[in-house]
Amino acid sequence: MVSVEPLAERDIITTARTRTEQVLAQVFERATPVAGELDAAMRYGVLGGGKRLRPVLVYAAGRALGAADTALDAPAAAIELIHAYSLIHDDLPAMDDDDMRRGRPTVHRVYNEAMAILTGDALQTLAFEVLAEARPPRLGAMVGALAHASGRDGMAAGQALDLCAVGGQLDVDALATMHRYKTGALIRAAVRLGALAAVDEDDPRVAALDAYAAAIGLAFQIQDDILDVAGDAATLGKATGADAARAKPTYPALLGLEGARAKALGLLDEALDALAPLGERAFPLADLARHMIDRDH
Repeated sequence: MVSVEPLAERDIITTARTRTEQVLAQVFERATPVAGELDAAMRYGVLGGGKRLRPVLVYAAGRALGAADTALDAPAAAIELIHAYSLIHDDLPAMDDDDMRRGRPTVHRVYNEAMAILTGDALQTLAFEVLAEARPPRLGAMVGALAHASGRDGMAAGQALDLCAVGGQLDVDALATMHRYKTGALIRAAVRLGALAAVDEDDPRVAALDAYAAAIGLAFQIQDDILDVAGDAATLGKATGADAARAKPTYPALLGLEGARAKALGLLDEALDALAPLGERAFPLADLARHMIDRDH
């Protein structure tokens, strides 16, 4: 495993979260809504807090390769808009039927199911609008990466696999495949968008970052599975035990809590090893990887 020493004043999580909140607020301030309730539901779904992990990864990856924050603002906002849309649809009665998200009622509970569907649809298209308006270098590659990670070959595929797995039996390899699509694809896209803001796709550091992202994407989901069993509902902002109640396959169910934790730690080692070619500039990314398996929400 790579030994990573701490650097002073590199709190990427706090600074990137703050910048993300500002950028997202500006996205909505520029809009002149046609349908007031739709705009309100979109704001509610996006501006109501959250870890902002994916935009933080955009900023951390981009900075590691020398990109300016201004070049990372649009990709960071776009990835979070896609994530917000996915959560709104994931919470719907036809999916996970959740009543709480981030300590607040879910969008379909505050508005209604039909408005929640439209809200997710509008946020998905807004993500690509934000990218297109910014016209970053390598725009085509960015759009392709985000679309691929979101759709049939990414997050949507993972959600479909998840729905089909309810009540069934998956082995560890099949579970990993499902989560690499459902959760990991968008995390990999976040890191890729940050990298593409700085360098071309064929830069070898992009491949190193992708290996890092693949490892932390799965580790993040394993920690989610662990928190659903051992976490605190008040801290999480949503009910615990939901996966077991729905008979969903999880890492703790297959490996036990200690086995799941060991798997997450092994993936952390993989992620840190992948960062070796980037040297000290990757230290914030290493911090993020550790945070993702140490978090309590």
